[in-house]
Amino acid sequence: MRTFLRAQAASLVATILDFALTVLLVEMFGMWYALASVVGNVGGAIINFTIGRFWVFEATGKSTTSQAWKYTLIWLGYVVINFLLLIIIKDFFLDDYRVAKISVALVLSVTYNYLLQKSFVFK
Repeated sequence: MRTFLRAQAASLVATILDFALTVLLVEMFGMWYALASVVGNVGGAIINFTIGRFWVFEATGKSTTSQAWKYTLIWLGYVVINFLLLIIIKDFFLDDYRVAKISVALVLSVTYNYLLQKSFVFK
């Protein structure tokens, strides 16, 4: 349970950065919300990987390169799923891209990121 809670805390930090970047790009620079979300995902991924490696899974005794490649593979899947779900939820169910982004991030944090990071990336 401790690892799960730490993973969710790391995810929250990464999501805050991701969300802030996304909103900044949309509101200040007029970028399309879905593309801005991908850019936000990059920032969040860097933070999440770092916190996951050092604090959540305490996996510093293993190869950084190997973990980074595994994380990148998982992250690419996350970006595709996040991108598609964000568009679907925003365009068909919610009007506000920010609410849709938070909703998608919460669901994927528990169902996708944690499980794959624990069983594949930082194993």
